Amino acid sequence: MVRAQDKTVLVVDDEPDVRGYLSQILRDAGFNVRTAADGIEALEMIRGEPPDFISLDLVMPRKSGQKLLYELRRDRTLSRIPVLIVTAHARDELGEGDLKDIVDSRVISGPGVYLEKPVKPLDYVRCVQRALGVEEASEDEDRVRLQEELRRQLPAAEPHALRRALEALKRKGPAEGQPGEGKPTRAP
Repeated sequence: MVRAQDKTVLVVDDEPDVRGYLSQILRDAGFNVRTAADGIEALEMIRGEPPDFISLDLVMPRKSGQKLLYELRRDRTLSRIPVLIVTAHARDELGEGDLKDIVDSRVISGPGVYLEKPVKPLDYVRCVQRALGVEEASEDEDRVRLQEELRRQLPAAEPHALRRALEALKRKGPAEGQPGEGKPTRAP
């Protein structure tokens, strides 16, 4: 059985908040995650230690997702790495032409070749799991939904509610084999 913790995903996005958000979704699902801020940085990382999967923004400075993708496809070994384009520009002048070119030329093809931002966490995780053959557990769905709800509620939470929630989490502790096991708990 293929397990998420045995797979590494490279998240390439020029926006730090988006990069952090996508990375956390994948970490919460158990994946190992590395990040790059643009196509040049990503290419160096990929050549140094190829990931199992690439989540790729389309519109970035220095080297766009389209240019990086074409460069990867010219390399026999790197061309086998599955890629998911995650873009906010699938339907505008900044990215629509690049995305159409990628799909029309079959640089990547099939269902799930791209997601539009803002991505739904579960859809994102499922795309990666399916591409890598990682088992989709119903617990993953529950965990992703609960974590997303927590992220939405945290900014408005009262300090006493946060303390109670944190204490409850500390008493329970991470489940065996879950991400975060053995790591110290930090207050939000």
